[in-house]
Amino acid sequence: MATSAGTKLKPLRFVRTVLNSFMADSGLEPRLLGKQLRISNATEGSVDFELHITKDHTNRLNIIHGGTIASLVDLGGSLAVASRGYYMTGVSTDLNVTYLSSGGKIGDKLRGTAECDWIGKTLAYTRVTFWDSQRNMVARGSHTKFVAKAVAASTPFVAPEGALIDEEGEP
Repeated sequence: MATSAGTKLKPLRFVRTVLNSFMADSGLEPRLLGKQLRISNATEGSVDFELHITKDHTNRLNIIHGGTIASLVDLGGSLAVASRGYYMTGVSTDLNVTYLSSGGKIGDKLRGTAECDWIGKTLAYTRVTFWDSQRNMVARGSHTKFVAKAVAASTPFVAPEGALIDEEGEP
């Protein structure tokens, strides 16, 4: 089903549309995460995702690389901002990751939840929590974003003209 510009989307479809933009226009995310990253759910303020771990995501010990998790904190924070209705998600001002255990090996699924705790006129505060397939918490992160231009430029949950609207999400 085609969606015209200016149509208000539900959070899941909107967040998947923002992810499409990252995958089409960014240098890092499509190369590091690609089709292995899937958004499983999104509500206003929260995004659930999973990463199927491949060799490209691991370190020399064949477990998920800390840099992969840090990249997921960065992208997860952006998607959490998107889940509040912002297509443009700002720029990073601070990012922190705490690693609690190895997180998984090739073939495992790493699950995460990104939440936007607060968004104001200039800053957004997000947190991302990661679990392994046994639901053990393996890492957590926080991501602060400068969002003044994003807030000023957005119509909540409306993708801009020319955006690749996700066709898998909710209408």
